[in-house]
Amino acid sequence: MMNRRMMMASMAAFAGLSACSSKFKTYNGPEVTEIFVFKENRKMYLMHHRETLKEYDFHLGFAPYGHKQQYGDGRTPEGTYYIDRRNPDSAYHLSIGISYPNDTDRAIAKECGVRAGGDIFIHGGPTNPADKKKKDWTAGCVAVKNREIEDIYAMVRNGTPVHIIPAKQPIAPLRRGAPPPLEQVKPEVLIAYGRMADPAVPPVSPLDEVLPVETMVTKGGPIAPVSVYGNHYPLH
Repeated sequence: MMNRRMMMASMAAFAGLSACSSKFKTYNGPEVTEIFVFKENRKMYLMHHRETLKEYDFHLGFAPYGHKQQYGDGRTPEGTYYIDRRNPDSAYHLSIGISYPNDTDRAIAKECGVRAGGDIFIHGGPTNPADKKKKDWTAGCVAVKNREIEDIYAMVRNGTPVHIIPAKQPIAPLRRGAPPPLEQVKPEVLIAYGRMADPAVPPVSPLDEVLPVETMVTKGGPIAPVSVYGNHYPLH
């Protein structure tokens, strides 16, 4: 009887250990060369050059429109960043960090007299039962399902570029206490840090107006032209 009990206890311990370690997967497929996060339709793509490896739906921060400006505003950054860290003990299952704030973000926040904030991650699902019923519930992060962040955590390496594409912002009054929009920052600051076009400089036509547009292939069709590195972001 004792041997049977010990065997059952050992099996239970092994099962528990396996369950704890099961969130760490291995991946031997094509390299994820960049990540595209489209706020408009809540779609994230893990890309191998122009080939889609994985596609995910996600949730954003509780203020999903506009570029993150300061600590506590609930916004998700927009623009190009990169994966700079990972947390195997995340409160949201697993997480990989996005390199916000960059030098531009810090400079604008300093000019506005606010803290730029940080701790922006791609992570797993909510732990608060109330958040499970919300569409956008994070503090500014990009949230997927726990089983999906397991794949992402295994597939994506530090240094991978992340392109976060803006969504069309609905016309609505700002909620009470919301931070001011970027338009209220001094224009010369926005121009200096690439957040606003300089009216004194004639606009340059995008390359894809004079050259054939090449697109990246995804399961749902093309999502962006090669000029995604510029200012042209058609959403599909």
